[in-house]
Amino acid sequence: MSELHKFIFDGLPVRGALVRLTDSWQEVLKRRAANTQTGAYAVPVQELLGEMLAAGALMQSNIKFNGALILQIMGDGPVKVAVAEVQSDLALRATASVHGEVGEGARLSEMTNVLGQGRCAITLDPKDKQPGQQAYQGVVPLHGDRREKLENLSEVLEHYMLQSEQLDTRLILAADDKVAAGLLIQRMPLEGEGNLGKHREDDIGLDEAFNRIAIFAQSLKREELLTLDADAICIASFGKTSCCALNRKRHALLAVARALG
Repeated sequence: MSELHKFIFDGLPVRGALVRLTDSWQEVLKRRAANTQTGAYAVPVQELLGEMLAAGALMQSNIKFNGALILQIMGDGPVKVAVAEVQSDLALRATASVHGEVGEGARLSEMTNVLGQGRCAITLDPKDKQPGQQAYQGVVPLHGDRREKLENLSEVLEHYMLQSEQLDTRLILAADDKVAAGLLIQRMPLEGEGNLGKHREDDIGLDEAFNRIAIFAQSLKREELLTLDADAICIASFGKTSCCALNRKRHALLAVARALG
């Protein structure tokens, strides 16, 4: 069963969320494989879409928004468009448009950013729009500040959240044909000048508590994220002592997966 776990660290300005999509993710892949015109996704595309869905669920759970969060990658490689949509009730869907061969083990840049023109867009589309209200969209390139191509979706989204929310964020994502999973660690907003008063990225990243926990999170192996349950992941990432200090709220994810046309 797909699950979402939200938690905070007692006494520290750091929050987190863990998502594991199982039945809902498998339904997405099943519907695609049943399409006689397209067939199943190549493994690298499958993994990218799974990571996008896990990231979308984490981001949707982290905001108070009545509507759809749409994560979209527009590429200049064989993957022209990849879309993951997560509703406020955590119903989800995903699809990708692929033209050309995606080789085994293809990296993000080889699928979507061959010529350096790939983009990632995050759209917040309100469910009940007021007259004249438009969806909000933020767009970031698939490269870093030094124009280097980014090879991990997590890096792209961390850069986006740093720009849009000005909050330190660490994302760990993984997907296979059974599970799409993600772990999000984020510095909690501070009141007053300590948060949004900082506009330069060089000034962010100085919170000792966040940095320490982010290092622990980064040590989580892909296999652990895909195979361990929530309690075991917390222990593997943060240790027994830190894990005991977590206040967790558990949410059952809707096992709903719909295929885009």
